[in-house]
Amino acid sequence: MEISASGRLEVRITAADVGKRVSIRRLSEPGAPGEKFTDTVGVLTSWDHGVLLITRKSGETVRIAESSLVAGKVVPAAPARRRGPAATYEELARAAARAWRPVESEPLGEWELRAAAGFTRRANSVLPLGDPGLPLDAALAAVRRWYGERGLPAYIQTATGADGTQELLCAELERRGWVREVTAELWIGALAPVADRAEGSGVVLSRTADEAWLARYQRKGVSEVALKVLGSGPSVWFATVPGEGGVPAAIGRCVVDGRWASFAAVEVDPALRRRGLATTVLAALARRALDEGASAAWLQVESDNTAARTLYAGMGFGAHHAYHHYRAPESGDGGHPRPSRAEPAPGLPSGPPRNSGARPS
Repeated sequence: MEISASGRLEVRITAADVGKRVSIRRLSEPGAPGEKFTDTVGVLTSWDHGVLLITRKSGETVRIAESSLVAGKVVPAAPARRRGPAATYEELARAAARAWRPVESEPLGEWELRAAAGFTRRANSVLPLGDPGLPLDAALAAVRRWYGERGLPAYIQTATGADGTQELLCAELERRGWVREVTAELWIGALAPVADRAEGSGVVLSRTADEAWLARYQRKGVSEVALKVLGSGPSVWFATVPGEGGVPAAIGRCVVDGRWASFAAVEVDPALRRRGLATTVLAALARRALDEGASAAWLQVESDNTAARTLYAGMGFGAHHAYHHYRAPESGDGGHPRPSRAEPAPGLPSGPPRNSGARPS
């Protein structure tokens, strides 16, 4: 917190600091006896009508009454990871997009509109990297028209928590009634330690997802469109640990793209969990990726998937940023900006459907 020469706390931020990362202290219960303080760190996404909106790394939006401020200052961006690979948000976002391609895409300025007959939100959402070339309301209207013509709900994929992520866009979407349906994290780590975790023996690698692999894959009723998405990417590998009855004991998918390898669809027979099969699959895929020149890896994991997070943390992975999928409001809602509320309140809660670890949503 900022402390003046006289030892008093000071508020050293203004509305001109919107878009910057700030640290603030506020009264938890203004006017109450035995006043308590709450500290918040995040990106200042708006300051209107006496209300500040702070977007935390997780994407949670905190509303704070200006009258409750005790101290505040602009702070540097979160420090880079000291271990493992270094990466910008844009580099990872583009690598993730190449590893899970839609069957149809169209530019909107520097945004990419993506569709794949509804198979996963990632392949059926806008990737907004840069300027759409239109005022935001016009761009959102164009997005809704494009997805409406395809009979699909309009989604926009955003990110928070790293340098260059989209806290301001998240805040603008929420003001217009867009609903955050899914929040997860993208983790990164060095590739060699993954390969060293297990021998990877007994794993069959293939360039295509055969019937056996699909029998273990949790997304049922996989269509031709889904197969195209699964098979998309610069260098795609499918891993299978054979099991009984023609259904694999474990599977996984990897896409090698330059220095990056992505892991997804890591799934294990529930009756065979906690036997190291997921580690074996990842090690086999990591070895293949190393042979093709990759040195770093990324994957996606939900914040409440404790088992997956424990597994990946043990392999040296750590969170780089959070990513979110916002769905357009119903047509009757209009999507117009909503006025800010004066009272402090928690951010918009998310309720993502449960997915397994390292699996695109």
